[in-house]
Amino acid sequence: MQPVQKLLKILEWTDVSDKESALFLEALTHRSAVNEKTQYHTHNERLEFLGDAVLELITTKFLFERFNEPEGMLTSFRAALVRGDHLAEVAHRLELGACLVLSRGEARSGGATKDYLIANAVEALIGAIYLSRGMDVASHFVHKYILSDLDAIIANKKHVDAKSEFQELTQGKLGVTPHYELVSEAGKDHEKSFVMAAYLEDKKVGEGAGGSKKDAEIAAAANALEQKDQWLK
Repeated sequence: MQPVQKLLKILEWTDVSDKESALFLEALTHRSAVNEKTQYHTHNERLEFLGDAVLELITTKFLFERFNEPEGMLTSFRAALVRGDHLAEVAHRLELGACLVLSRGEARSGGATKDYLIANAVEALIGAIYLSRGMDVASHFVHKYILSDLDAIIANKKHVDAKSEFQELTQGKLGVTPHYELVSEAGKDHEKSFVMAAYLEDKKVGEGAGGSKKDAEIAAAANALEQKDQWLK
């Protein structure tokens, strides 16, 4: 089954034009495939840029209408919904990785399961849906597959900023402010991944990875909190 056919099966769509098919193929095409396969001319990074903005607008409107909460709380809810690890969970549930067009090398390295890569594809898909079907259909997709997770996110406290929680805990209990150091970075400029370590003075207490240094710091803080029994004595 071709990539677009797999995607349309997920979306339960059958009535698509040739123009729409080309747009969805673009949303599914990773940069590596354009560099290697002559039949693919456009990758999904522009659609990812658009989809990111559409997703944020839909999410912001949803939260504004649902909650009468201060800006800070709404911002934390939105961050939890649109950040990469949540979009990767959505992509895994949709089995979107199986639809992606990748180079042979990227496919061999497990590109179809890389969280940052499939999270970017979700944003590109939202951009393609917005361009092809308009805001209402894009909003329906976002509500069905992304915003529907909000109650679980709140119940599991995934909206809590791990860095802030970690800092409040260490300052309150130990009188120490944590700091972060870069462990490693890998990948090309457009798809870098970072590993950051969290330190209390000179003691390493956590480590995490992410598509940006900020995301990696949050992951490192979350990792430190998971191990707080080892350093909070």
